[in-house]
Amino acid sequence: MKTKPLASRELAKICCAALAEKKAADLRVLDVGELSSLTNFLVIATGTSEPHLRALRVELTKALAEAEVRPVRAESIAESGWIVVDAFDVMVHLLTPEMRDRYGLENLWKDAEEIPVARLLAPAPKKARKPAGKPARPKAKPRQKP
Repeated sequence: MKTKPLASRELAKICCAALAEKKAADLRVLDVGELSSLTNFLVIATGTSEPHLRALRVELTKALAEAEVRPVRAESIAESGWIVVDAFDVMVHLLTPEMRDRYGLENLWKDAEEIPVARLLAPAPKKARKPAGKPARPKAKPRQKP
């Protein structure tokens, strides 16, 4: 499958939308483009259990496939409480609450700019359109008397 280039921010939006759809908790997006040579965005989300983490991963992989993006890698160790999906420009970390508390990824990247998920998922504002109307007719020349 050939992948097409997709803006990093748009890819982060696709990931967040997929995770939000499956009820991921405490969804956060960190812009690490200036701090990391590996990726531009980190998406961090909490799943309530191992089955929930797997469901989040499946939904995420489906959303990436629909966007014609093939993840570089998806890593998880059975029952580890942590799944990583590497989509090159966006790295997604899915963790159980215990693992999220233990590793504190947000603290490791505290210098990164946090992108509010609500703002990221908000629809783009529509541009104001001029009202459709009849085109202006040129003024008629006054008639001359013969």
